[in-house]
Amino acid sequence: MLQKKDTKIRDVFNFTQIKVIKSIDNFLVSTMSKVSLVINQNREVATVQAIDLFGENKVEGKNVVLKPNFNTADPAPGSSDIGTLKSLILKLREMGAKSITLAERSGPVNTRNCMEEKGIFKLAEELDFQIINLAEVEVEEYVHIRPKNNYWKDGFLFAKIYHEAECIVETCCLKTHQYGGHFTLSLKNAVGLVPKRDLNGNTYMRELHSSPNTLKLIAEINSAFSPDLIVLDGVTAFVDGGPAIGTRKEANVTLASRDRIAIDAVGVAILRILGTTTEVNRASIFDQEQIARAVELNLGVATPSEIELITDSKEAEKLAEQIMKKLQE
Repeated sequence: MLQKKDTKIRDVFNFTQIKVIKSIDNFLVSTMSKVSLVINQNREVATVQAIDLFGENKVEGKNVVLKPNFNTADPAPGSSDIGTLKSLILKLREMGAKSITLAERSGPVNTRNCMEEKGIFKLAEELDFQIINLAEVEVEEYVHIRPKNNYWKDGFLFAKIYHEAECIVETCCLKTHQYGGHFTLSLKNAVGLVPKRDLNGNTYMRELHSSPNTLKLIAEINSAFSPDLIVLDGVTAFVDGGPAIGTRKEANVTLASRDRIAIDAVGVAILRILGTTTEVNRASIFDQEQIARAVELNLGVATPSEIELITDSKEAEKLAEQIMKKLQE
């Protein structure tokens, strides 16, 4: 919890990200975003397969900050699976990461208790990585973000370690969210990087969950950082309920990408294929508010045609065809 004190917080005004574009024959064409798709019920193996299939290494020689999904300590997809995390950390080492720091805030549960229950401190000792409990750091470890034309009342505080990170890797789950998010994949995973309270004791989480623009606020948090690798563990999914408990279905999929919009769009398509809630099925995938606002903020692809699905098996290729049909609906 942040403590109210007389201190200066660095303001970041009109923070925006600009999607990379390339010029071909005097036309501006948005770059394709790759999403690797692996079907394997062994999530530890699938994590490595998805990263290898994605084929990009942005972590070599870098100090990596790792964002898991520790909303609670519930088994995956309620929170990140310990096996997935171990496999991911070992893979990052193999890829040449200079250092790894896991930084997270849980909610509504106590973050330290959540990490202990998940076995993260023991894993850190085993694999030699650092842990930062974002619920316990001082207020100076946050920066004040005010995205241009944002829906927050006065912007939001955001974890400085992620705002200034040399390299960011995140792992998220495949699930619905019954308390206003509709689905919680990569974009919503960023909520843990905002503290529960602001400097005046007002709760950001109350503002987030009571706002008529909840889904837009979720997307706007993502304007404060840009991941270098995202791994979505969809071996098991919640097709309704969530984020802690819900109706489980075995999807046996793992995705990897750098593009939050692309990976979330593919994730929503998979939820629709599995059979999911009215909210997740409503409208087209790119008209879902989290995704639509993220597109407005230039956080990734703007259309389904910009997504390139990469597979390594006929089973995955068949699923990819189903996904692309859902994306075009």
